[in-house]
Amino acid sequence: MDGDTLYSIGELARRTGLTVKTIRFYSDRGIVAPTDRSPAGYRLYNIDAVARLDLVRTLRELGLDLPTIRKVVDRELSLPEVAAAHAEALAVQIRVLRLRRAVLTAVAERGSTPEETELMHRLAQLSDDERRRLIGDFLDAVFGGLDPAPAFAGVMRSMTPELPDNPEAEQVQAWVELAEMALDPDFRAAVRRMAEDQAVEQARSDTMGPRRDIAAAVRDQAGPALTAGIDPASSQADPIVAAFMAHYAHLLGRPDGVELRRRLATRLESVNDPRRERYLQLLAVVNGWQAPESLAPVFDWSLQALRVRTQQ
Repeated sequence: MDGDTLYSIGELARRTGLTVKTIRFYSDRGIVAPTDRSPAGYRLYNIDAVARLDLVRTLRELGLDLPTIRKVVDRELSLPEVAAAHAEALAVQIRVLRLRRAVLTAVAERGSTPEETELMHRLAQLSDDERRRLIGDFLDAVFGGLDPAPAFAGVMRSMTPELPDNPEAEQVQAWVELAEMALDPDFRAAVRRMAEDQAVEQARSDTMGPRRDIAAAVRDQAGPALTAGIDPASSQADPIVAAFMAHYAHLLGRPDGVELRRRLATRLESVNDPRRERYLQLLAVVNGWQAPESLAPVFDWSLQALRVRTQQ
């Protein structure tokens, strides 16, 4: 095939793999104009038409519209600039499709009502600023007005979800469920009670120097006992209970006894709320963190040990 040879639409179709109808359509739009016409009036094309048609086919497969393609092949527009703009547009479309897929998957898995579906769709569509305001309102409701406020700054940061610019479907689903929890008045009230209990303990700790949170102390003491298979009702559990009760008694400045053990049981029941653990699991998914270890078995063991020892 040389530069002086002219080809009919049929010959061009065979060489490019496009249909005659498609080539005629592009020709009528001025995208691949004929070089000449035969004595009978049929369109003829030179070798440059093959290259143009190959480019047109590639750009169409990439989703560019015909007016833009014509400007590219006529060099009225820079192909790199067009490609960059189109890639950006596709990124937006992909994000929207991911959001839709995440919502539909959640609806299918949870058997959601139309009202719940509408809420999930709205939460998935929130902008960055809207997401920050929603979580900020939740954290203010939980920690606002508590002393010592500086002690909770790190906790608030650790409870803040940050959905990436191009989230995976699982991250979007996790964000939607987490946002629903943050809007739930009952969950807000439950987390607020945990924060208030911690504030009381922290306030005393600050006067005596830094001290571990009681939940951490219980975890450290009861965790090895659980792993070792010690029965929480057995005498082997006595020194373990005594150890974390000594920490709690010192933390609050009160003597160990039945009433204090009942108070700690109530505190651990609050911390052991499965919704709290679910929030932390969802937070890890949204932020791309490692999944947190479940402390429910440790708290269950500790609660059973305390209840056995506070029965009258």
